[in-house]
Amino acid sequence: MVLDWLPKIADWRERLRALGGDPAAAWTEAVAFANTRLDFVATNALDQTVRRVLGGDPPKALATKPVRLAILGSCTFAHLHGAIRVAGLRHGIHITVYEGDYGQYRQELLDRGSALHAFAPTFILFALDAHHLTSGLNAAMNAQDAAAALDEMQHNVRQCWKEARDAFHCPIIHQTPLPLHPDLLGNNEHRLPGSRAAFIERFNHALRDLADAEGVDLLSIDRRAAIDGLGAWHDPVLWHHAKQEVSLTAAPMYGELIGRLIAAKQGRSYKCLVLDLDNTVWGGVVGDDGVDGLVLGQGSSLGEAFLAVQAHARDLARRGVILAVCSKNDEANALEPFDKHPEMILRRQDIASFHANWSDKASNLQAIAAELNIGLDSLVFLDDNPVERAFIRRELPMVAVPEISDDPTTYPRTLANAGYFEALSVTEEDRIRNSQYQSNRRREELKESFADLSDYLRSLEMRLTWYRFDQLGLSRTVQLINKTNQFNLTTRRYTEDDVRAIMRDNRSFGLQLRLIDRFGDNGIISVIIGKMQDDDDLLIDTWLMSCRVLGRQVEPTTLNLVADQARRLGAKRLIGDYIPTKKNGMVKDHYAKLGFTVVETGENGASRGMLDLTRHVPAPTFIEVMEG
Repeated sequence: MVLDWLPKIADWRERLRALGGDPAAAWTEAVAFANTRLDFVATNALDQTVRRVLGGDPPKALATKPVRLAILGSCTFAHLHGAIRVAGLRHGIHITVYEGDYGQYRQELLDRGSALHAFAPTFILFALDAHHLTSGLNAAMNAQDAAAALDEMQHNVRQCWKEARDAFHCPIIHQTPLPLHPDLLGNNEHRLPGSRAAFIERFNHALRDLADAEGVDLLSIDRRAAIDGLGAWHDPVLWHHAKQEVSLTAAPMYGELIGRLIAAKQGRSYKCLVLDLDNTVWGGVVGDDGVDGLVLGQGSSLGEAFLAVQAHARDLARRGVILAVCSKNDEANALEPFDKHPEMILRRQDIASFHANWSDKASNLQAIAAELNIGLDSLVFLDDNPVERAFIRRELPMVAVPEISDDPTTYPRTLANAGYFEALSVTEEDRIRNSQYQSNRRREELKESFADLSDYLRSLEMRLTWYRFDQLGLSRTVQLINKTNQFNLTTRRYTEDDVRAIMRDNRSFGLQLRLIDRFGDNGIISVIIGKMQDDDDLLIDTWLMSCRVLGRQVEPTTLNLVADQARRLGAKRLIGDYIPTKKNGMVKDHYAKLGFTVVETGENGASRGMLDLTRHVPAPTFIEVMEG
C-alpha cells in the first residue's frame, strides 16, 4: 500500500545513498524524501539511513517538539516502527518509538520502575488487537453475557487510560481493532450475541462514544480498512507466524495515520485549500469556452464529477478549512462562473482569497498566504496541471501539492486519503471561519477609506468579551493552544486535563477572549494563562492570539485585562517569556512594545520581560471590554 497522493520518485536508492553531511541539511533532505511515494521497502530503507546518519536524537533547532511515542498493545509492532518514524519526518516531527514486551502493557503501566516509565512518553498509543479483545467470547453466549463482556472491556480500557494519564499526563490515542473474525451467521451477524465479529463491531461503536467522553483520540484503522479492503491491512499468515495484526504492506499508511494525528495535536495540520479553476473545479477553460461552454452540472458524468469536487471543497469549508483560488486567468472571466453559472456549488462568498491573474502561481500562493495571515506551510494547492504542480513543489516545497490525475472523479478521495486537514474536533468557530475572512476583507476595504487610523479603529465599534476557562469552551481553548504557532509567545501545548487543572488552581487564571465589531463576530481570538509564582510575580505562561485581529489594539487591551487579573491575585509584577520557534518570530518584541523591561536574554533568542504593576497605567484603546 503506497501513499498515492505523493509524487513518485524514480531514483530513490541513489538519493538515499547521497543522504548525509550536515545534520540540518540531511534532516531537510529526509523530510523531502519522506514526502514522496514510498512503499514498505523504501520506507524502511529511509528510516534506517536517517537513523544511521542522524542517530536517535532530533536535530537542533527543530521547528516542532520531538515526540516520544509509547505503543502499548497486545500484538507485535516492531515492523511498524520505521513507518511511524518516517511519517513523523513527513510532518517535520522527530518521533522516537517505544514498544514494551509482548502483551505486558498493563504491567508496565503499573510498575513505576519499568522501562516504559524510564522512557517517559509524550504520547501513548493503546493498540489492543481483535483476538485479544474477544478471547473470552464463544458462539454459545447469550445476549446478557455478551453485553456484560462488552461492559467489562470498556471498563478495562477506561482504567488503562486513567493509569496512563495519572502516570504520564500526556495525550492518549487508542487504536480501533480490525474486523478480523469470520462471520458465523452471515448478513445478520449482529443477531448472534457471542459472535466475535459482531462483538468487535459493537466494541468499536462503543469505543467512539467512550473516547469522546474521555477526551481520547482514535486511530481508526477499521475505517481505513473499510476503504482499502481488509486484505490490504491484515495477513492471517503473518498473524499466526508473528502476531502482526497490521500487515507489512499497510505499514506506510499506518505510520501516516499516526503521524497526522500527532501533527494535528501539535497544530501542524494544513489550514487552507487553494483551488485552481480550469479543469480542476470545472471542465474547460473559461477564457476560451465561456461560462456556457464549461463542463459542469447534472446530465454529464464529467460535469457531475466536477460538482463533486466543489461539494467536497464546500464541505471542507463548512468544517473550518479556508478556501482560496489561484488561477491563471483574467479575473473577470474567472469570477463569472461563480456569479452566473446556475450549477456552481461554490460561490464567491465561499472564497476567502481570490487570485486570478497572469502572474506565476508561486507568487500568487505567497500573496494568498500573506492576505490570510497564515504560513505557506498551511496551504494545500489542488491543480490538474502536472507542470504547475512540479513548479510549486520546486519553488515552494512547504506547500502541499497532492498528485492527481486528469480524472476529477478521484480528486475528493485523494484529498481525503492525504489527510491534510486532519482535525481532532470541530468547534463553532471552525464552522464560521470562512465568513470571518470575508468580514476581514470588508474591514480592509473600510480601512482604505480612512486617512486616520484612529478614526478607522473607532468606526469598527469593537467589543472584547472575556471569559474564564470553562467546560463549555474547553474544546476550542485546547484547539487554539495546540494549533496556534505564529502569535504564540511560548508555544506550550496543553491537553484538556491540563486546562482543567488551571481551572481548579486558585493561584492561576485562564482567559479566552472574543472580539465582536460592526462586521460581525471574530470568534475566540486569544487565550491567556497566568500563573502566580512564589515571589508574588505573575508569569504569563501562555499568550496566543489570532493573526486576523492584528493592528486593532487587541494587544494593549489584553494587557490591561491581564494586569487587572494579576492584581486580583496579589501580584506586584508581570513576567512575560518569549520562547522562539521557527514560526513565532513576529512576536519576539511583543513584550518590549507593550512597555515591559527586558531583564533576561538567551543565546537562542529567548527573552524575559518584566512589568511593574504598581506603575502600570492602562493604555487607552477604542475597544470596549466586558466580562462574559
